[in-house]
Amino acid sequence: MNSATVRNLLVRGMLAGLGAGVLALIVAYFLGEPNVDSAIGFEESHAAGHEHHEVELVSRSLQSTAGLATGVLIYGVAFGGIAALAFCFALGRVGRFSPRATALLLSGTALLAVYVVPFLKYPANPPAVGDPDTIGKRTTLYFLMMVLGVLLAVAAVILGKRLAPGLGTWNASVAAVLGFVLAIGLAYEFLPAVNEVPSDFPAALLWRFRLSALAMQVTLWAGFGLVFGELAERLLHPKPATVSAGTPVAAPH
Repeated sequence: MNSATVRNLLVRGMLAGLGAGVLALIVAYFLGEPNVDSAIGFEESHAAGHEHHEVELVSRSLQSTAGLATGVLIYGVAFGGIAALAFCFALGRVGRFSPRATALLLSGTALLAVYVVPFLKYPANPPAVGDPDTIGKRTTLYFLMMVLGVLLAVAAVILGKRLAPGLGTWNASVAAVLGFVLAIGLAYEFLPAVNEVPSDFPAALLWRFRLSALAMQVTLWAGFGLVFGELAERLLHPKPATVSAGTPVAAPH
């Protein structure tokens, strides 16, 4: 794949990430923000008896609109560009898939490795959940789990490719998936757990918040896979130009 094609795919990946970010922003605003407001209300009700109040540097309305949009769209563009570069490497190396199928496979794998794997061990928490003194530890553990998810996903693909000639594609894929699940299970077992949810925090609110966070990520990566797959397909496998009925065709010499 030449540099011009890689550059064109990178631009299309960033555009697809932007479009997917818009879809994820809609989900975050209508599903996630009401739960954030409820969590903030819970936190404020428990802090009502304290005399010290922190000064709000950025208003809640700005956080839930411009701040949310900026964060989600920049995230979408950045990960869209990274995923496009990964697509350039993966195309033709993970199987005889079309650009559309490769983009969807890549998006699904990225969703699993980058978000679902760390999410199941260290799920997202709304405001009022978590000790401020442990935020560094929690962030480190989350990113460690994310890196492990990505590395183990890559290792599973390599393992499947190497086992395929001897076991066949299906059996090799099953073995690679089982190896991935086993390795992730061991990581879950040995990495420390973090449970800082207050005993009186509403369980239904926590559940809705985590579901909305997962829904936003699913929307982001599914949207990216569909949009980028279509753009990549048109770039790499353009349809031949058709001649309209009224266009004269030059006679062969």
